[in-house]
Amino acid sequence: MSMETKISFIKEHIRDFPDFPKKGIIFRDILSALSNGSVCKVLNEVLIQYIKENFPDVEAIIALESRGFLFSFSVAAEFEIACIPIRKKGKLPGEVISRSYELEYGSDVFEVQKDSLKKPGLKCLIIDDLIATGGSMEAVIKLLESCNCDVIGCLAVIELVDLKGREKLANTPVHSFIQY
Repeated sequence: MSMETKISFIKEHIRDFPDFPKKGIIFRDILSALSNGSVCKVLNEVLIQYIKENFPDVEAIIALESRGFLFSFSVAAEFEIACIPIRKKGKLPGEVISRSYELEYGSDVFEVQKDSLKKPGLKCLIIDDLIATGGSMEAVIKLLESCNCDVIGCLAVIELVDLKGREKLANTPVHSFIQY
């Protein structure tokens, strides 16, 4: 099965939920696709193939809370590299490094465990389910860069192109597999 065919197969299984979480929004739900084991397998294959071809020197997979967690472990295991979670404030034990970021109606804070970033220049690849406004990924890039990590790219399964999130990530290679 070609990469194009695999991506089409995944897209066929993503459900749309109109007016969620509020009127006028069409929510693209990756979780509905993941309820099918064949889709899980194909999506994992797509991620691994893309990373092998484009980021062969990656040293750590950075997973954004919470749906990024769904993809990060199996990918990190395939490459036998670190899987480092980025969580919302107060959810990680030990010493953490924090970065606040702005949301549409307020702000939030991401944190990473300090000892998970083992060396300066660690080559990190960020994985999440979705790029919308780009605010979350931008905050994580800044957080990692403040820890002297090298963010080599950002991957997302889905991108909502009308929200122009990619523009906030202009200095980092960004790839999404499915665009709406």
